[in-house]
Amino acid sequence: MRPKVPFGKPKAVIDVAVDGGGGVGAGREFAWTDQDFDRVQSLIYKRAGISLHDGKHAMVYSRLSRRLRETGHQSFRDYLTWLETTDGTEWQEFVNALTTNLTSFFRERHHFEIFSDFLTSRPAGTSWRVWCSAASTGEEPYSIVMTAVDALGPRASFVLLASDIDSKVLAAAAQGVYRIEGMKGVDAGRMQRYFLRGKGVNEGMARIKPEFLNRIQFLIVNLIHDDWPFKEAFDVVFCRNVMIYFDSQTQRQVLERIHKVMRPGGLLFVGHAENFSDSRDLFVLKGKTVYERR
Repeated sequence: MRPKVPFGKPKAVIDVAVDGGGGVGAGREFAWTDQDFDRVQSLIYKRAGISLHDGKHAMVYSRLSRRLRETGHQSFRDYLTWLETTDGTEWQEFVNALTTNLTSFFRERHHFEIFSDFLTSRPAGTSWRVWCSAASTGEEPYSIVMTAVDALGPRASFVLLASDIDSKVLAAAAQGVYRIEGMKGVDAGRMQRYFLRGKGVNEGMARIKPEFLNRIQFLIVNLIHDDWPFKEAFDVVFCRNVMIYFDSQTQRQVLERIHKVMRPGGLLFVGHAENFSDSRDLFVLKGKTVYERR
C-alpha cells in the first residue's frame, strides 16, 4: 500500500543554482580548486553518466558545499576521498545534489497531442505500458496519466512506470502535491477532474486524486546501469531532456537499452534539444522530437 502523506507542500524543493566561472573564489567557506572540480566531474560521470562542462564550477561548489556541512567535512578533498571509500547513502545525496530538475505540466505540449493520437490509433481494449524515465517532481508523469485517461477513459488498461535517479524529487512526485500558481499548463477542466484543491492551511495547493496517483509506480532507475528492473516491453517511453547531459557514447548505450525494452513500432519522446539521427538503426524520426522504435 502507498504510505499516506500530509496534504501540504512537497517535501522536496528544487534549488536551481546559477552557473559561474571556475577557479578558486575569494570569500568562500571552503577551499575550491580545479583539482576538486576534476574529481567531481569524474565521479558523477562514473556514477550517473553526467558530463559536467567546465562552466559548472559555481553550481557544483554551491550544491556540494551543503553536503560538506551535512557530513561535517572541512574540505572538498576530504569529502571526496571519504565518498570514494564508502558505498553508503551519501552517494545518492551526491547524485541528488548535482541533478538538475526543471519540469512543468504538459511541457512541450505537442508531445501529448501526438501521444493521445497514438493511444487512440489502436483498437479499444488495448493494454498500454508507458515509461517516464525522468519523472522529476511528477509533473510529467501526471501529464501522461491525464492525457491517457482523457484519450482512453478511466477504465482503460494503462500502466505507467515513472523513474528518476534523484530520490528526493521522486519522493515529491509520489506525493502529488503542487502549488496551484505553478500549474499553468493544467486547464480548468483537468484541474477539476484530476485534482483536489486544498482548503484552510492548504489553500493554494492541489493534490492529484488518489485514483490517478495509484496508476503510477515510482522507482529509482539509473539510466547508465544495466540493471533496469523491467520484465515487460513498453509501448511508449518518455526520455526528455536527459541525454543532453550525456556524451555521445553514453547516449548510444542508453538508446540501445531503451530499444531493448520497447515493442517494435513504439514511440520514444525526447527533449527539444536532443537529436539521435546517428541511431537510425534503432529509431526513425516520426515528428518533432518523436521517434519510432524499429
